[in-house]
Amino acid sequence: MNTDEVLGIFREAGAVLEGHFILTSGLRSPVFLQKARVFMHADKTERLCKALAEKIRAAVPGPIDYVVGPAIGGLIPAYETSRHLGAPAIWVEREGGEFRLRRFEIAKGSRVVIVEDIVTTGLSIRETIDCLRALGAEVVAAACIIDRSAGKTDVGVPLIALAEYEVPAYPADRLPPELAAIPAIKPGSRNI
Repeated sequence: MNTDEVLGIFREAGAVLEGHFILTSGLRSPVFLQKARVFMHADKTERLCKALAEKIRAAVPGPIDYVVGPAIGGLIPAYETSRHLGAPAIWVEREGGEFRLRRFEIAKGSRVVIVEDIVTTGLSIRETIDCLRALGAEVVAAACIIDRSAGKTDVGVPLIALAEYEVPAYPADRLPPELAAIPAIKPGSRNI
């Protein structure tokens, strides 16, 4: 599956939105990829995650003991990708502002792939890596449905992206005039 096919699935689901959006990272963007509109369709999610699993399998030699998703965005793609990889899906969630593996235990040396939905800055993946390494896991790779940085984000391990789609993102104090003229929307606050 290539980038155009991935974006086609997002467009079919009405998940490519235009306007002025405040991303989770705090950056501002004229495009928001509303993955929830994709993930509400099991058939679309399966197609994306099966293709992502194939890319992971081709890129990661050896066994994968766990697929880990950062909550909440990584839960669905990690689960569905793990199904195609034949590995258990687990997740980290925030506790006191830091990711923790609260509901599961993993053995030291477990080979782990992190699966995220969309990567912009890679912060969630880096924080997940820190959590898992502190538990003695070996993070062999990270993967995502869409890399909004088009390969520019360094997460500290190989990043496998099903699609690379560079979308501009700006700090709030450095907006281009055409974006500054549009009222900002924080996704999740208005049925977005």
